[in-house]
Amino acid sequence: MGTQQEIIEFGQRWAAAEQDGDTDTLDAISTDDFTLVGPLGFVLDKTQWLDRYRTGQLIVHELTWDEIAVREYGTTAVAIGRYQQKAEYQGNNTDATLRGTQVLVRDGDGWKLAGIHLSPIGAPPAFARQQRED
Repeated sequence: MGTQQEIIEFGQRWAAAEQDGDTDTLDAISTDDFTLVGPLGFVLDKTQWLDRYRTGQLIVHELTWDEIAVREYGTTAVAIGRYQQKAEYQGNNTDATLRGTQVLVRDGDGWKLAGIHLSPIGAPPAFARQQRED
């Protein structure tokens, strides 16, 4: 199996673990120094990321990770894809469609997630919409 397929399958396991709130799996498949940059620019370390699930503050009802492009750099891979969630944080709706970047590193146990950066996918600005209409 090639790196691209390994990373896509890894991403499916990660998405399922997030959706299930499976902190044991999330802990096992991420590096000790894992960092998440959320869609509003907040930064969480691994403990903070996992604690949102452990405390029930974050509930993910549905999560898809698709449109994935993978680039490999030796023992590091970068995956960019679309992250769609139906979720609640502290009882508030946090449904979103985001662009995500995952940084993965290969160690003796296979691939591990070192970081995620999420960014909102917004509508094109007015000037771009006007160009499309012309």
